[in-house]
Formats: sequence, structure tokens, C-alpha cells
Amino acid sequence: MTVLLALETSCDETAAAIVKDGRQLLSSCLVSQTPIHQKFGGVVPEVAARSHVQTINLMIDEALAQANLTYDRLDGIACTRGPGLIGTLLIGLSAAKALSWSWNLPLKTVDHLFAHVCANFIDTDLEPPFVALLVSGGHTQILHFRNFNDVEIIGETLDDAAGEAYDKVGRLLGLGYPGGPVIDKLALEGNPGAFKFPEGVVKGYDFSFSGLKTAVLRQVEKLKKSSQELPVEDLCASFQEAVSKVLVKKTLKAADELNLKTIVLAGGVAANRELRAKFEKESGLSVYFPSHHLCTDNAAMVAAAAFFHGENAKLNIGAYSRQPVRD
Repeated sequence: MTVLLALETSCDETAAAIVKDGRQLLSSCLVSQTPIHQKFGGVVPEVAARSHVQTINLMIDEALAQANLTYDRLDGIACTRGPGLIGTLLIGLSAAKALSWSWNLPLKTVDHLFAHVCANFIDTDLEPPFVALLVSGGHTQILHFRNFNDVEIIGETLDDAAGEAYDKVGRLLGLGYPGGPVIDKLALEGNPGAFKFPEGVVKGYDFSFSGLKTAVLRQVEKLKKSSQELPVEDLCASFQEAVSKVLVKKTLKAADELNLKTIVLAGGVAANRELRAKFEKESGLSVYFPSHHLCTDNAAMVAAAAFFHGENAKLNIGAYSRQPVRD
């Protein structure tokens, strides 16, 4: 039995969790900074880092209390090393180093994107091999999980990620930040066929969403010039249809060509109802996606990633802001 305390501070959520054997969630605590950053229309790194400093110890104490454990029952400390905002990553990494040293426990660091996929191991029997679609913030990727230690990025966005497109379209339509949840909600009331937006023609498994964002902008400008009231619900539904359609199409293509029967969704956009429904309806395969509270940044996924693929780290290890470039 391995019990890990994990920390996550890569962006604007301060989170701590305790997970047993990479699958059993004993506690999960999180403070979101979304209300703080909404007035700026996006995350302000310095503000985010200061907020992490104020709340990280509270989250650690709460995670231990929820699990009814003391530190001497832990087998290790895990944290996110990157990618993310360097200033915020260093808060969690520094806290994890301090706990590792003072409690004499191993330190394990994980990649934030790999951790999102590992959220699917919580309370499931999921095992590789599988194809994973990761749609989180500034990242949109298709990954081939051959096993826990052999993971290849086979497709990724060439410009805007899907999450970034949601936020930009949300601002364009005056829906505030973050745009994803609001667009998902309004799309339920709109007609997905009202406007024909481009999917973005890119070869292979890669994606491009900058053209889609521009197409929505041009349509909004056209409607405003004609003095028409913006059909916001229809615009949201049509935009979401274009995004979900290309995400599903390329992921299913990858699963088919790799002869894999399991698809895994991960990241914040994995909570999107339209995307989930499309995969369940069109794939005919075994589809896994995390509980909604494990789709956005959280520490439970970090603990799961550390158990299955965590790097045993020295106390002088640093953080990184960007994922290594694919060859």
C-alpha cells in the first residue's frame, strides 16, 4: 500500500489530495482563484502566485484532516513540476520539498499534462494501452499510452488550443472568463447548425483552432453591421459543434489506426457535455472520462500520476514552464 500526499499549483487552483495506490481517493481539497482573475479577463501570474502562498498550507492541513491521517502515515510527497506558470509552480514545488525534507519522505514530481490523463485512474480499473484526448487550458493533444512508462504525443494543436478558443470566443461574445462553462451551458439552448464554422484542415492528428476563432469573429462583425441582435445561443452551439466534431473525428481516427479499443478524455474541456455525448454515441468503444471535479486542475490526478509514473526527485530539482517540444 502506498499513500501519497500531492500538491497542485500550476496555474490558478491551489490543491492538495491524498490518494492510496494511485486509485483510491482519501481526500481532495481545492481553492479556485477564478473569482480573483475574472475582473482581469484571465490569469495574472503574480496575483496567482501570491494567492498560492496564502492557501497552500491550509490545503495541506485540510487534506490530512479529511483523510484522518497524520504525516507519519504517508509514503511520499508528490507535486507538479510543469508545465505551467513558473511563479505558481515554484510555490507547490517548494512546499513539497519542505515537507519531503522535514518529514523524511520521498519526493515525486510529475508532468501536469500526464497527470490530467491519470485522473482517469481514480476509482476505475483503467489500464493501458489506450488513446487519450487531452484538452486543458493551453493544450490540446492526442496521446498514445502504450504502457505507464511509454507515452507518445501523436497529435497536438499548432496554434490556439481548444480551451483558449473557448475563452477567446467567450470574451468576444461578452460572456466573461472563463468562457468554457458558459458556452457549454448556452449551447444547450442554441442550434448547432445555425452557422457553419470551419473545423480547421490539418493533416494527421494535429489541430488548429485559430481559424475557427477568427470565423466566429467575422460572423459577429457581420451580424453587428446588419444591426441584428446577436443570437448568442446559436453562436455558442455552432462554435461548440465545430470544436467537438474535429476533436472526436481525430481521436477516433487515432484509435482505429492504432487498433485500440479504449479512449480516455482528460482536462477541463473533458467536462463538456457535448464532447462527452459525442464520444459515447459515435465511438462504439470503451470511453473513460474523469468525474467533473477531477477534470479541472486538482491534486488527486497528481497523486495518481506519481504512483504510476512519478519521478523520484532530488531536492534541487526545478520547475519548467513549457512542455518539451515534440520531435
